[in-house]
Amino acid sequence: MSYAYMKVLESAPERYERGMRLLTLGRLERVWQDIAAQIDAGAQVLDVGCGTGALAVRLAEKGAHVTGIDVAPQMLSQAAAQLEARGLADRVRLLELGAVEIDGAFAEERFDVIVSALVFSEFSTGEAEYVLNACRRVLRPEGRLLVADEILPDAVLGRLVTYLVRLPFALLAYLLTQNTTHRVAHLDEQIESAGFRIVETKGYLAGTLKLFVAEKVDWDA
Repeated sequence: MSYAYMKVLESAPERYERGMRLLTLGRLERVWQDIAAQIDAGAQVLDVGCGTGALAVRLAEKGAHVTGIDVAPQMLSQAAAQLEARGLADRVRLLELGAVEIDGAFAEERFDVIVSALVFSEFSTGEAEYVLNACRRVLRPEGRLLVADEILPDAVLGRLVTYLVRLPFALLAYLLTQNTTHRVAHLDEQIESAGFRIVETKGYLAGTLKLFVAEKVDWDA
């Protein structure tokens, strides 16, 4: 996903969800539904990069108690408005906080589940490793991590689709900002290296978008 297009979307939060659905050809709604289906009522959930609150709304509707973090105050304002309109504000706590600040912001074993959608593609490899390790620390024993993001597929066809779809956005980003984001390579390996066991994987858009469901591993066992 291009840096320029993401910044355009973030500058107009009321259009953000529509733009994200467009970029994922409507599959993002299915991703949100699949994540919400994994959440039990009463669960303590951390939503990393909650944006305008679309996923947090669905989790709160399932009866979860959600802490949503994002670095963009305008996104959090939109999320708060959505939650208030649906009568869910008491189930979701919103914090202006970056993913790399998780480690210092929350107590050890604070959450039952951590979720993240289209956030890790914004990280460098080092940042992703740091955030995953922080997530493990704040998850309770046998806690779950659900990460959905754009990935670089292993299959040749999937890689071809990835490059063809992404090329116009990448070119625009380079011309305007000399910068682009990247699809995540080997995200599954990064998750497992941080102390998780992947128990389920779901693919969308010819495998260019994936949801990983992982459990925290007890290294002392």
